[in-house]
Amino acid sequence: MGLVVLLFILAIIAAIFGFGGIAAAITGLAVVLFWIFLILFIIGAAFRVLTGHWWG
Repeated sequence: MGLVVLLFILAIIAAIFGFGGIAAAITGLAVVLFWIFLILFIIGAAFRVLTGHWWG
């Protein structure tokens, strides 16, 4: 999740300096990573609830 926040900050900085294309690309990457992390979290939470077992 830290990577998503970092990419969001980089997108804001790029937008401030007028690099709209780069800002859009970074934002798109951050959105994709956010959804991947969210899906992995939901799968992990479901695994924990259904089995009572956790990795670690």
